[in-house]
Amino acid sequence: MAEKKGAFGKTAGYILLGLLLLGLGGFGATNFGGTVRNIGSVGEAEIPATDYFRALQNELNALQAQTGQAMTFQQATLLGVPDRVLSQVVVAAALEHEAASLQISVGDERLAEDLLAIQAFQGIDGNFDRDAYRLRLESLGYSEREFEEQLRNESASTLLQGAVLAGVRLPDTYVNTLLAYVGETRRFSWAEVPLERMTTGLPVPSDADLRSFYDENIARYTRPETKQLTYAWITPDMILDTVEVSEESLREAYEERSAEFNLPERRLVERLVFADQASADAALARIVSGEASFEALVTERELALSDTDLGDVTLAELDGAGEAVFGASVGDVVVGPTGLGPALFRVNGILEAQTTSFEDAQPMLRDGLALDRARRVIDSNAQSYDDELAAGLTLEELAEVTDMELGQIGWTGSNGEIIAGYDGFRDLANAVTAEDYPAIESLGDGGVFALRLDSVQEAAPYDFDEIRDRVASDWELVAQEDALLAEAESLQTQLTGGATFDALSLTAQTEEPLSRNAFNPQLPAGALEAVFGLEPGGVTTLRGQGRVFLVQLDEIIAADMEDEGTQQLVAVFQDQAAQQVAQDLFRALASDIQTRAGVEVDRAALNAIHANFP
Repeated sequence: MAEKKGAFGKTAGYILLGLLLLGLGGFGATNFGGTVRNIGSVGEAEIPATDYFRALQNELNALQAQTGQAMTFQQATLLGVPDRVLSQVVVAAALEHEAASLQISVGDERLAEDLLAIQAFQGIDGNFDRDAYRLRLESLGYSEREFEEQLRNESASTLLQGAVLAGVRLPDTYVNTLLAYVGETRRFSWAEVPLERMTTGLPVPSDADLRSFYDENIARYTRPETKQLTYAWITPDMILDTVEVSEESLREAYEERSAEFNLPERRLVERLVFADQASADAALARIVSGEASFEALVTERELALSDTDLGDVTLAELDGAGEAVFGASVGDVVVGPTGLGPALFRVNGILEAQTTSFEDAQPMLRDGLALDRARRVIDSNAQSYDDELAAGLTLEELAEVTDMELGQIGWTGSNGEIIAGYDGFRDLANAVTAEDYPAIESLGDGGVFALRLDSVQEAAPYDFDEIRDRVASDWELVAQEDALLAEAESLQTQLTGGATFDALSLTAQTEEPLSRNAFNPQLPAGALEAVFGLEPGGVTTLRGQGRVFLVQLDEIIAADMEDEGTQQLVAVFQDQAAQQVAQDLFRALASDIQTRAGVEVDRAALNAIHANFP
């Protein structure tokens, strides 16, 4: 729905709270050097440069807020942000052109309502302020007539867009078909064809066989593009041994966490409150006599046991009932006072007091304090590390004069090294180019790093001799599958003809009804897809990792359209399907308008705007 966003509230958004006056004026975006006013047109509708600039600025701000990191225009370009924003403003202009062609317009009354709703034109009393209106427009280079005409065109575009998007409703048959597809399940049986069923042994591959297999599966043996990276990094764990923690600090931490290390005796308790003492005593008498249980009393009050559960409580937390409860054994029910009235308490468990001495807690305290101090040490040194790199120090030199450690990695994006587990490192490793200089970045756990791209190895096949053993292992698995598959095809014919797994001496497992999106880790990938392609009684074979399976469909179970869960999906499917169709209709309309009216984009104007972004 990106197009939809671009068509609503555009003009009003540019002037809200005077942001354009401060923001666009500061960037020189009002006229971009006095030469750029429009970046193109769709038919008779022009695309103002300020529209594009502001939309691009908003998109970049949104991405930075989402990632928590500053984003350069070069990075945004790699993500396709400028193209996406250009598409939005082109669609908005297309709607304006079409609305004008169809002579769709709004009256003065609607225009007045739109103007009055713009907060930037309101005074401190919340009413429309003529002076504020005039000053805002002057600051943006609009005359009142120009602005009102643009606002009128925008409202007309909104009407056109609303006519396409609103009121789309799909027939019940469509939704019911989707539900039937999603809710349908399968019951099936399967068995693995054991290795001992192979009637022939595996052949011994020649060198020519392996080379042929290597050539036929060259994609499997192709090394992905690899960035050779050098990095320097430091984490709190790396310097824990160098951080000193005084005994005084340890004792202070022990006192602060005293409640954690010294837990009083506790009871697991349920409580049932009564209106008066007589009722509570009568209820206890029924339990003692065996007439009723605690659970029965709870049910009589139309409560669940979970409603009476207090969890684990201390003596102090029970106030007046503490002594009675803590004097009882597990399973006992006693009466005691509460702030809500007298109550029955049932003791379900006893948790003994736990005391951890300072000496026993010291290792845990030391680790926590040392880790915290290590983070502060790294944080205080991070700026000096960055300054050294900015002054021309290499990563190798930085590792020599600091506690940072040097490392190299061949980055493919699927690395398993420890540092590759940090999102900050992964993001930068993916984005780094030869033109980037090393700079200190955060790892997220208190550690920092910097990296440098040394070279890029293009994707290329591994040398056959280098991976010959791997090729031989893969060839053997495939040969094993082929041999097992030959046996499985014979068994498949017999199963299809009415034989059972037991009759064929195969150990079968029967799966309970599974949906299309279910997963069975015991079967190869794509097993459920194959099962849903069978008719009842049908049999298929599956292969993978040197193993072969026989799968037979036992039953197709239709979706229960009366099921509560299915009914809940009806509204969801109706809304989602209607939205998707409405979006498709809108995209088709926007594309058709652009084709008929023609789109012109001034690339020089775009470049002039892009120059305003760092």
